Amino acid sequence: MHATLPLIEVSDFPAIRRGKLETLQVNVGYKCNQSCVHCHVNAGPTRTEMMSRETLFEVIAFLKASGVKTLDITGGAPELSPHFRMLVTAARELDVHVMDRCNLTVLEQPGQEDLAQFLTDHTVEIVASLPCYLEENVDRQRGKGVFETSIRCLQTLNRYGYGKPGTKLTLNLVYNPQGPALPPAQDRLEQDYHRNLGERFGIAFNRLYVLTNMPIQRFGSMLISKGQFEKYMDLLKNAYQPENLESVMCRNLMSVDWRGYVYDCDFNQMLGLPLAWKGKPRVHLRELIGADLSGNPIVVKDHCYGCTAGQGSSCGGALAA
Repeated sequence: MHATLPLIEVSDFPAIRRGKLETLQVNVGYKCNQSCVHCHVNAGPTRTEMMSRETLFEVIAFLKASGVKTLDITGGAPELSPHFRMLVTAARELDVHVMDRCNLTVLEQPGQEDLAQFLTDHTVEIVASLPCYLEENVDRQRGKGVFETSIRCLQTLNRYGYGKPGTKLTLNLVYNPQGPALPPAQDRLEQDYHRNLGERFGIAFNRLYVLTNMPIQRFGSMLISKGQFEKYMDLLKNAYQPENLESVMCRNLMSVDWRGYVYDCDFNQMLGLPLAWKGKPRVHLRELIGADLSGNPIVVKDHCYGCTAGQGSSCGGALAA
């Protein structure tokens, strides 16, 4: 796989600083039952990196001490971590809101037959990847048969009450472009998703998040192989909107890898760019218990243009209407 960091290392992206920490995003491991073309984590079935119980307890200790009220659990397929349910249960006991970055098809993996019930019982918000409402596009990006399985899993979640009015069970979907292009307007595409999934499959959901593909890891390597990397970077830079700087996710989110080391965001984690703290080469979560990160400089490179181009992009979708 082609390395992308050398191509984005020299950057003119503006300097920015952290605000109040609101969300702790924890990557519990890179193992996944899928290998998607756009995956910036380079996750897949053969990955073995998984968070230990000891590190998980350090995450819980940080949640207790920090007062952070949102835990965003990601992977890989985070549900494949043997400690996923322990982390969810402990966070909910602390009255922390839990988000699960779910690829949907994991609900039909062996051993996950009761996963939907578990998520329901703990009122976990599901953020589910469904990169299109058309079967051909999804299967091209994620593998043959993934769309059909994803639809069945969405219908299962609906039966438990997810995405339905009057429940506290939030089901949000995630779209990302098929190739080196910016995503369309989020609100308009959300309407298309509601109409197509509702009319064809009877599926209900709350919100659609559109994400810009980041020029790193598997997607970045594909761009290099096709000779499209520089063109895509030009697209991101030419679409830069300075007003998006105020609401980029790294201002209020902190990313933790499966070993417990800390980064400003999930993308920096995948590039090996640790959070800057007291001149240390890298910092572990346990070292930040009781620390105030407000005003701390954020590590930026040229990939950051992916979060600030056009309507902006974050783990919570577009930054601007």
